[in-house]
Amino acid sequence: MEKTLDMSKVFDNLEKLQGILSEKYQVQRKIEEVPKQLSSQEELLSRLKKEYIEKNSKYEELKEKVDAIKEELEEAVKSREAGEKGMDNISTHREYEALEKQISEASAKEADLRKELQKEEKYFAELDENIKADESWIKSQEKDLNEARASLDKETSSLKKQLASLEKKEDAIAPNVDPEIKYKFERIIQRNNEGIVYVKNGVCGGCHMILPAQFANEVREEQEILFCPYCSRILRWQETKDGEEETFFTMDDAGSLADLDDDDTFGEDDDEDVVDENDERKDDFIDDEDDEEEVEESDEDSED
Repeated sequence: MEKTLDMSKVFDNLEKLQGILSEKYQVQRKIEEVPKQLSSQEELLSRLKKEYIEKNSKYEELKEKVDAIKEELEEAVKSREAGEKGMDNISTHREYEALEKQISEASAKEADLRKELQKEEKYFAELDENIKADESWIKSQEKDLNEARASLDKETSSLKKQLASLEKKEDAIAPNVDPEIKYKFERIIQRNNEGIVYVKNGVCGGCHMILPAQFANEVREEQEILFCPYCSRILRWQETKDGEEETFFTMDDAGSLADLDDDDTFGEDDDEDVVDENDERKDDFIDDEDDEEEVEESDEDSED
């Protein structure tokens, strides 16, 4: 009875530890997720800045092009004006033809340059407006991002305090739990949020698989820590309520591992050590049943 009482305390400690670890892992996941909340804003801001740099580069190239067109236009205007002034001083037909050609070519070039300049200056003005709009948008995004970072930093600080409190509670209970059991227990909870589940009517409360009757009885006795042979969770017995009939199952009634959902099982490498602890026990159950069948057959032969 004293041993059962001690095991009862062990199970109670495991249940307390389960609540602490489950909350602890949730807090840790939240802390890990915090930086990801800013990733979309950071990507947007980075893209805006990249586009801003590209537009500024185009702006400088266009500015140089506009300045070059203005210089050519100024030279064309001077050439036309010079030709027009020279018309007053011509004395021969050849001089007249030469000046007329100069004026004609200068005027045509001036018209083309004015047309091109008008087009480029329009594009230049639009680009300038876009750049100013981008500057305003970038400043707004930087402000929002900084505010979000400050808010998340505050949230992270609060989560870390919560985590430290949970770790303190964990450290207070840990000395009362076997280190090896705690290690396995932690791995189970990380995957399922539950490391210890109740057995009712011979059924595991974690994976809902039917347990062998003898094994279920041993769980009920709470003489040692037993793991579910199917989902690897620690098992504890739950008494039926008043008026409920207690049901036990044989190995023939039990389901197979193929009936389990993926969420209720573990990787072979991760929890092979936990399941192995009950493999020999399961083999003993099967051997006992085979022995019982042989005895029954022997009795029937004797009666004949």
